[in-house]
Order: sequence, then C-alpha cells, then structure tokens
Amino acid sequence: MKKYILFLLLPIFIGGCEKTYNDVIDAKIVSYQVISTSIQSVNSDSLIIYSPFDSLITIRLKTNSSKDINGIYCNINAPDGNLLNNSQIQLLDNGDAANGDSTAGDNIYSNKFPMSRNDIVGLYTINFFITDVGNSTSKTAIQSFEYDNGQNNVAPVISNLVMPDSIKKDVQFIFTINVTDSNGVRDIKDVYYETYNPSGTLIVNSQGISKFPMFDDGNTKNNGDEKAGDGIYTVGLTFPSNQPSGTWEFVFQAMDLGGKLSNVINHNLVVQ
Repeated sequence: MKKYILFLLLPIFIGGCEKTYNDVIDAKIVSYQVISTSIQSVNSDSLIIYSPFDSLITIRLKTNSSKDINGIYCNINAPDGNLLNNSQIQLLDNGDAANGDSTAGDNIYSNKFPMSRNDIVGLYTINFFITDVGNSTSKTAIQSFEYDNGQNNVAPVISNLVMPDSIKKDVQFIFTINVTDSNGVRDIKDVYYETYNPSGTLIVNSQGISKFPMFDDGNTKNNGDEKAGDGIYTVGLTFPSNQPSGTWEFVFQAMDLGGKLSNVINHNLVVQ
C-alpha cells in the first residue's frame, strides 16, 4: 500500500493554489510587482497529496515584469523555526524542466526542493526575496504550507528525572529530565513542570503561567543545561524564604509539535 505525504497549502492572501495579492512586504518603488506564489508536488490541488516516491516540491513566484530584477530566491523555515535549506533556493525563469520552469521569459521563477520523511510534521513557511539590479535585496512575499511526512506522529516520552527529595530555602538546585521522541528531537515543542504548594494550590506566576519551561539549550549560566540538543532538559530553581515549608508536588510533562502529550512524572520535594 502506498503511503502519502500531504501538503496543505495555507493561503495568506485571497486566492486558490496560487496566491494573488495587492500588498507587498517591501513598499519601495520598483518596476516589478509580485503577482502570485505557488507550491506543487506530483499532484496539484488545494490539498496536495505528496508521494514519498517523488520527494520534490516545485516552488514558484510570478512577477508582472522582470525588469530591474537581478535574482530571486527563497528560504524555507520548519515548524521549529530552523532553516530547512542549507543554501538559498534560487528561483529561475529559464524554461528548464530540471528546476520546474516550463517557459523562459514568462516572469514565472521556479525551482524544486526535496522534502524528506525525516522532516517534522507541521506548518512550514517560505520567505521569498528579490534582489534588484542595484544589488538591494528585499523580502517580497511569504507563503505557508502544512506538511505531513507520512509517518505516524508518536507522543514524546519523558524519563530519568534527576531531582533532590529535599532542599533548603534560598539555595538554588538544578533538576533534569530526559525527553525522547521517535519522530526526532526537533518534534519536541515544550518540556515543562507544574508545581503545587503544601496546601495543594497550583502555583501560577504574575503572568498567569503555571507550566514552567525546562531547557535543552546548553545555557549553563541561566538554565544549568550543560549540552544543547542532547535530550536532557534542565532548569534551576530557588525557594525564597517567604515560601511555605513542607511537601511540594512537581508534575512533569512534554508536548510535541503535533500537540501530543507525553507520560507524566510526579515528584515530591520537601522544602525545609
């Protein structure tokens, strides 16, 4: 049975698969205007069914004129904010089918880009840039698409909590937890803890936040984390002297980009 990858185009301008719009990001006076952007895979519809046997998507940008245009390129940002492409994706109006362009000189600039089964599920953003003959580059359009890599989205798993059983007030302590995800570490969106004071009241800070983040950023100074991207999430905490003594309950959980929640780990900490 064939498996498919779904691309759901999310138009940010009124229109169908091709987005036609009146507003441009850079408002400086130029001799060209972006007319539309589009993405295609082996099948083309408002909902694109993408076959894993052909991983290429075709990205296009159409202008009303090629005058004063020195080059056009785009970048793709994954749902976690990381850049998907290693180098700029140059869009060409050369009539070469190898880069997805059908007719040279028709002001439609195209190129192909391979998606992977290892790319995470979620909303991707394409940023388009035009460089004019004066070598000035401006962001001119944005398009988003929803990507499903054809793999089942599995919830993350948390384990190996390292945390003391008791602590004195006004003394900082560090605690860590391991987080894994079969869809890859980039699929992990949030790792957090909630805490309840000895009377059983959920702690909510002045910003209304009760789910406090843990970090895997290698920022030892601020968060106590020793190595970025190793799946060990860390945070440091200090109980001020005005907080009640007794048993505090901590509840740990993680969530992935698809909104799936991990298992829960509870830990009691005696504050002296």
